[in-house]
Amino acid sequence: MVIITAGMIGVGKTTLTDLIAKNFNTTPFFEPVEDNPVLPLFYSNQKQYAFLLQIYFLNRRFSMIKKALEDDNNVLDRSIYEDALFTEQNHIDGNISDQEMDVYNRLLANMMGELQELPKKAPDLLVYAETDFETILNRIKKRGRDYEQFDNNPELQNYYFKMWSAYKNWYSDYNFSPKMKIDLQTYDLENKDNQNVVLEMIESELSKIR
Repeated sequence: MVIITAGMIGVGKTTLTDLIAKNFNTTPFFEPVEDNPVLPLFYSNQKQYAFLLQIYFLNRRFSMIKKALEDDNNVLDRSIYEDALFTEQNHIDGNISDQEMDVYNRLLANMMGELQELPKKAPDLLVYAETDFETILNRIKKRGRDYEQFDNNPELQNYYFKMWSAYKNWYSDYNFSPKMKIDLQTYDLENKDNQNVVLEMIESELSKIR
């Protein structure tokens, strides 16, 4: 069984991924953030580092999804299936050139083609997490990564809003596997009772697939 979690920066994917992994006694693959040398550079200069960051993420996410599909007993915190969403937004914002976007798309297509050669070709379930935008901002503040803070950076807050908005269309268009949506504003995972409710929702969806 392979589950992937998806959703906006700060929505609570890491907590959700950890919860799922412990419940199903499976191995979590967490998004490469803490050991990512490019991410802080991107936040300091998006135009200079956007393409480098997306290539870095794409390479790591390809390795993660490939290993997860081969093992068939994993949960992933964000995946290759939503990587292009960030690249496309940076292209729209002028941080990634047309030529860079073409290189990225060709590389992504090659990777997706390689996944189709695996015995297991896609995840069993996508769990998409969402909240309203104010909750996103509050959670970004609360976790306290210096380079993510936006109080004196309206451009960064605008970037967050554009990504939050783009995710709604992304979820509607996603068709690689069965999918479900969980409101992590209503079911804040800091509450133990909410954790149990969310796990029951996921188990219910999995029972339909099985």
